[in-house]
Amino acid sequence: MAGDVETDVAIVGGGFTGLSTALYCAERGLSTQVLEAKHIGYGGSGRNVGLVNAGVWHPPAAVRKKLGDTYGPRFIKRFGEGPAQVFDLIEKHQIRCEVTKTGTIHAAHAPSGFKDLQARHAEWERLGEPVDLLSAEDMVEKTGTRAFYGGLLDHRAGTINPMGYCRGLARAAKGAGAGISTGVRATKLRRDGGMWVVETDQGTVRAKYVVLGTNAYSDDLWPDLKRVFTMIHYFQLATKPLNADMSHILPGRQGIWDTGQIMFSIRRDAYDRIVIGSMGTVVGKVGRGLSHRWAKKQLARLYPELGPVEFEEAWHGQIAMTPDHLPRIYQLAPNLLTPIGYNGRGITTGTIFGQCMADLISGMDPAELPLPMTELSTVPSAPIMSRLYQTAFTANQVIKSL
Repeated sequence: MAGDVETDVAIVGGGFTGLSTALYCAERGLSTQVLEAKHIGYGGSGRNVGLVNAGVWHPPAAVRKKLGDTYGPRFIKRFGEGPAQVFDLIEKHQIRCEVTKTGTIHAAHAPSGFKDLQARHAEWERLGEPVDLLSAEDMVEKTGTRAFYGGLLDHRAGTINPMGYCRGLARAAKGAGAGISTGVRATKLRRDGGMWVVETDQGTVRAKYVVLGTNAYSDDLWPDLKRVFTMIHYFQLATKPLNADMSHILPGRQGIWDTGQIMFSIRRDAYDRIVIGSMGTVVGKVGRGLSHRWAKKQLARLYPELGPVEFEEAWHGQIAMTPDHLPRIYQLAPNLLTPIGYNGRGITTGTIFGQCMADLISGMDPAELPLPMTELSTVPSAPIMSRLYQTAFTANQVIKSL
């Protein structure tokens, strides 16, 4: 950032939320300035699992119960259309992010998990959505393993390279006229008359509106914001490309996540690497250490025919989990907005909420949002719970690597 800036909208965070906000605002003729402390996609966006899922963790009935008869159906519809919105942006702006549109599969890790999937299927089917219930034999065909008791194939969904999508959003936003500055850390927010002043380590940004798009990477820029969620980690490892004779493994390239309490995910990327992950941090270096042993053990369980597996990369990112597993939109002060608490659904949620931020700034009635704006409410136990979860996740790696 070269000196002080004045703009309509200042956006803190260069991930899915901040960049989609910048894109949608710029397309409306608003001047915008994105401030990213590290590099584009540094946080949860670039470290995402890559599953472009519809909806949220809850089944539709639970969403309706939590949000009521007005917001519930609207939320379900909007988030059910989330993958289509992402895919439309990818097509419109020709974003190169290894996109697949063959769906994702919620896999039953146990008979109890399959019962839950049967109930979810009945709800989605009642709503007329293209979701198929898969038997254990169907899962063998779709995944190449007999490890699952069934699954739920959502044809609305797909996969992407999340960092590719993030960089593509940045390129599209910049092309629409947005200003994007990396390596610039926002250090303080203050009001000056009717304007906001964002102080940074490289100058100031004066803006009519400020959007904080920091989600799980929120710091002390706004009091208590990082205390409205419980932060957990999710780690992933990527193998070297598979041999050609392993084409039976995830042949349709659907991304998979399971029904276990400590979630597990796996997908096959455009370079025929298997990307496998679970909750927790990477323990040890690539090629050795606890996480490496865990991943080798899981792949041997799923696909013993692979034999010895080598890994190229390992990483982990942060997820903001809310007590009810639903995201939030806060108006922290006049013209100061933040969407937060994505519960591991950052690709669609960040994109949807980026459009919502632009709509609100352009004059939309907040009552038209997919969920109500609420008062900031902290989770006092969040720091303790984060540590407890991390201990449990590390123990899970230990147990499953034996």
